[in-house]
Amino acid sequence: MQDSIVYDDWRIREAIVERLAAIGSMSCAFQSIDEYLKHPRPDALGCLVLDVELPGIDGLDFQEQAKDGHPPIIFLTGHGDIPSSVRAIKAGAVNFLTKPFNSPELPASIDTAVVQDHAARREREERSAPRARHATLTAREREVLPLVVSGLLNKQAAAELGISEVTMQIHRGRVMQKMQAASIADLVRSAHELGIPINHSRRRDD
Repeated sequence: MQDSIVYDDWRIREAIVERLAAIGSMSCAFQSIDEYLKHPRPDALGCLVLDVELPGIDGLDFQEQAKDGHPPIIFLTGHGDIPSSVRAIKAGAVNFLTKPFNSPELPASIDTAVVQDHAARREREERSAPRARHATLTAREREVLPLVVSGLLNKQAAAELGISEVTMQIHRGRVMQKMQAASIADLVRSAHELGIPINHSRRRDD
């Protein structure tokens, strides 16, 4: 587990690092968002402990601009107010904590953040899997895929592509295998996730 701390006051940064170390959490500390963004992020579960008022971009603005892939955010600040806390929580912050910084809520919030980070990573992996499998298809197999999920029979799809029905059957089998689809329904779900058009109007009764 690797947590990141962004706080412009070095004394508070050190206090938070020590606080996290006391609960068994490794951390890296930065004085600004720019410094944090320049540092390579480890591929490890963790969270981002963030102040509100920072040099350059402030914590709340960064939270709203942060793209998918950043760890869950916990605000820990001495400049808290109700509008800021509401804005932070609405934007998805795990918690919005104010002084004292040794609050028992911090370890609990970190535990929650780690659980959220694990779930987000798993969701990203599930989303990326169909894309990775689709990338293994040949150009012809990518032409075959939308025809299959649109419900065309082998001979209908073969006619559209100008190939033999036997060749179409081979391509179809390879598409199913490479996309790891146990059924047409599985293939349709993958096509939907990939944004591949499924045009049932192309289906014709034989």
